[in-house]
Amino acid sequence: MPTRRDFLAMAVAGRLSGPEWKRYADPATELDVLRLTDPTFASGMTSPALRQFTRKGDTLLYWSERFGTRQAVQLDLKSGDSHQVTEATALDPASLSFSQDDRVATYFDGPVLLECHLSSLHTRELHRVADGATRSGMSIATDGSLLFAEQASGNSRLIRVARSGAATLVQSDGDIELIAARPHYSQVLYREGNAFWLVNLDGSGKSQLALEPGKTGEIVWAQSGKALLYLHVPNDSKELISLRENDPALKTDRLVARTSQFESFAPNADSSVFVGASRSRASSYVLILLRVTRRELTLCEHHATDPRMVQPVFSPDSQSVFFTSDRHGKPALYRVRVDKFVEATSSDG
Repeated sequence: MPTRRDFLAMAVAGRLSGPEWKRYADPATELDVLRLTDPTFASGMTSPALRQFTRKGDTLLYWSERFGTRQAVQLDLKSGDSHQVTEATALDPASLSFSQDDRVATYFDGPVLLECHLSSLHTRELHRVADGATRSGMSIATDGSLLFAEQASGNSRLIRVARSGAATLVQSDGDIELIAARPHYSQVLYREGNAFWLVNLDGSGKSQLALEPGKTGEIVWAQSGKALLYLHVPNDSKELISLRENDPALKTDRLVARTSQFESFAPNADSSVFVGASRSRASSYVLILLRVTRRELTLCEHHATDPRMVQPVFSPDSQSVFFTSDRHGKPALYRVRVDKFVEATSSDG
């Protein structure tokens, strides 16, 4: 039964804000861009690798400081209404995610991993990081278990939290980071130093992926789970950043395309098209890249003061691109339709 404290938290967390949408023509392309949140307060999206849209694509889970503190919020993409979900004291915005059935939101509030049942806004503690330890990363496995790393006393642990409790998959003397569960496979990828490793969800079968030598930027699994997509950053800043694809089964790594200096990127549902945010100050654009032609198309300016915040993603049906920018004040969410350029894909998650 919910306690009195639960009821008070639910009353606060259930606060509602009406639409704040503002439409404008992009100065560079004249395409319509819809600003979804008010830039007088900060808002942003979670990690692109987590589930920020419901399966039907009608609701977006994001964070906002609309009500004074940083909280998780659900945005109804039809009405424009925003509903506060959490009453956290130290929300990690990069840990927010819908569950696979869209009924629960999971997140870290300081050292505590919580789940919030969205119908009642009742929260439940799933795990607590040990005193003196720090936590990094967050990913959700194909079976719904939660994956992250804890560091303490010079050691790191890759931890899996399932319904049966928490278990250590990997323990290391180095730092474990960049954790990414593999869709449709009972595996998780992580980086330790300069090496990338795949390990099964029971801790067995550890193997190294042979990525292109050099600096690796953002990584993301294709939704099929068959390939790992990543940015390769050359040591010479005058050379172009490339998008590459690694197939663990075939043990191949190949060039997809060279990019307009992408800082971040995301594939659409079938990895036929990619959206990226350029790190170039002279050309601070959001672009789409067609795999088949290796050609880019500029969608709009982002003009973010830090291109790392942009993190563009496709909607589940591949018909819209969402991104973050502080071009009009504080960070806000933006949406641009791409249905004239990109074929629709299934919106089933």
